[in-house]
Amino acid sequence: MQSNYPVVHLKKGKDISIQRRHHWVFSGAIAKKDGGIAAGDLVEVVDEKGRFLAVGFYGEGSIAVRIAAFDQGPLNASFWVQSLRKAYDLRRLLGLTDNLDTNVYRLFHGEGDLMPGLIIDYYNGTAVVQAHHEGIHRHLTDIASALQSIYGENLKAVYDKSQATISGNSLVTDGFVFGTPETNQVREYGNLFEIDWEKGQKTGFFIDQRENRYLLGKYAAGKKVLNTFCYSGGFSVYALNQGAKEVHSVDISAAAVALTDQNVAINGLAAGRHRSVAADVMHYLKEVSQDFEVIVLDPPAFAKHVRSRHQAVQAYKRINSLAIKNIRSGGLLFTFSCSQVVDMTLFSHTVTAAAMEAGRQVKIIHQLTQPGDHPINIFHQETAYLKGLVLYVV
Repeated sequence: MQSNYPVVHLKKGKDISIQRRHHWVFSGAIAKKDGGIAAGDLVEVVDEKGRFLAVGFYGEGSIAVRIAAFDQGPLNASFWVQSLRKAYDLRRLLGLTDNLDTNVYRLFHGEGDLMPGLIIDYYNGTAVVQAHHEGIHRHLTDIASALQSIYGENLKAVYDKSQATISGNSLVTDGFVFGTPETNQVREYGNLFEIDWEKGQKTGFFIDQRENRYLLGKYAAGKKVLNTFCYSGGFSVYALNQGAKEVHSVDISAAAVALTDQNVAINGLAAGRHRSVAADVMHYLKEVSQDFEVIVLDPPAFAKHVRSRHQAVQAYKRINSLAIKNIRSGGLLFTFSCSQVVDMTLFSHTVTAAAMEAGRQVKIIHQLTQPGDHPINIFHQETAYLKGLVLYVV
């Protein structure tokens, strides 16, 4: 079936990545394109002989085309129902769609679910959609309708949070596409959190740390815990609910600290075991004097582009060296990087250098990654972004 979309022609040999099912076409791979193509338009991608390769969304940046489908056919309402249904079926397989203890999860994870630029997080009846390019956003109505078809009466609302992720389009504004939420409170392994999808970071909550928070809870009983870059206090709530002796939550943002305090309160946790501090994490770590038995380092992405990778590695080294130096003997350090351009090998080497600088004996007891509702596309390794280590510091 012909799509009748304008055509982008690739240079000779530049079709290899598409043949391997990678979802990006870089601008340097393009030989020529039909006239009149604008950012967000759907295009056909063909090789140097004019043979069909894929359909994708055109963009003006270094990633010129984001592949939406490797076969011909329209991206109509049925296409979106089929795509989102496949993603839903995976989450059902993972035991997330009908879970009484956990009603927050990622439904759709960009290239990991075979559609670049589309993120959908499910928050106890509200789906928050975030489009990372204009082409996806043009299909928002079909996406919302597909969500209603899949969830039925269990879906109370669909919220579009794409304003910050689509640059240069003043017509994109955040707001509800469908319905009215019944609640903004969610459960994750029985822990309660209030989600601010309108003003919060990303879609409102860092769902990708769910399994790592659960792991930390197993180690927290009776321990003094420091949760840095705490944001909404996810690690803090898990630690307190699992019997931590004391938890300190630190973030440079006063709003994040207030959100953490709110989540500690709604779980009915004793305020006497929790201290929240609005402070620079680096400065705070310099003063802890081996007082904590568990430390969590979960910073924002220090590197979002390859050109900033070296600077990011140095930042990871400094902060990990401080934590390793100042954690109590026999303590556990949960350390993470969500920088896509820093892979696990580089991160591990950086933490090794930090341990050498700190002069402590360190053992890796866990290597951590993102959970199954943030799937890694085996043909698109850029979807493997979250990596972590649990270190035992002698």
